[in-house]
Amino acid sequence: MKKLLALSFSLLMALALLSFFVSAAGGRTEVWVTIADENGKLALVQEKITVSDVDGDGALTINDALYLAHEAKFEGGAKAGYSFSTTAFGVSLEKLWGVANGGSFGYCVNNKSAWSLLDPVQNGDFINAYIYTDLTTWSDTYCYFDVQSVKANAGEKITLTLFASVYDTNLGDMAVVPVKDAILTLNGERTNFKTDSEGKVTFTIASDGEYVISAASDSQILVPPACTATILAIESPQTGDNAFLWIPTLLIELSFIGGMICFIGKKSKENE
Repeated sequence: MKKLLALSFSLLMALALLSFFVSAAGGRTEVWVTIADENGKLALVQEKITVSDVDGDGALTINDALYLAHEAKFEGGAKAGYSFSTTAFGVSLEKLWGVANGGSFGYCVNNKSAWSLLDPVQNGDFINAYIYTDLTTWSDTYCYFDVQSVKANAGEKITLTLFASVYDTNLGDMAVVPVKDAILTLNGERTNFKTDSEGKVTFTIASDGEYVISAASDSQILVPPACTATILAIESPQTGDNAFLWIPTLLIELSFIGGMICFIGKKSKENE
């Protein structure tokens, strides 16, 4: 019996290890790519990309994800919209979303600044790439919401917080700060909602549907953040004649229950 149990345990362990290696070899790495164009507009919003090693370096990287995003969504594919080169300083981005501006681009993974296009990506990562609109002082400020997506009922209050990554001259590193007085946009249209001093904004969306929430500012250049919103319709209560359509059904059910009670009672008396 003990030998049988030991053999069974060994077999289960072997199957578990085999499943792990098969999963690792054949698993899909999917990331979400957002790209802002040279006009500071969202050209691509959280596009799901299945990453493969297109550059043949033996790793799944930002470069692979951006290349495949262009291949899938840019007119003319990656050949027309995306290019990179290897220099003495590493791999450099030369063209993004059809724009070649001498290398004035930025890209982040999960809202953290990346070191290189060859930084690895993992399943579920969010990649945000953008083209600088200020080519003189490069003052474009990368910003992002505290969540990537929201789901709410139509008319329900939604609260988001907008943060920015800025260079701290005292610490010599990047710091995260709230963005105040940013104007909320829905599907590219400005709204009357603004962030407060803590970067928070509470708003509602009246109609159901899919929306892209972003932000703009009149006092600074923001790299447009992206949060997707799924707004659900609220079913209206029945009114008028329709409100009483359930009454006939209820009467039928009550009649059936009453008949069953009478039948059971009659049978009980017969058995006495």
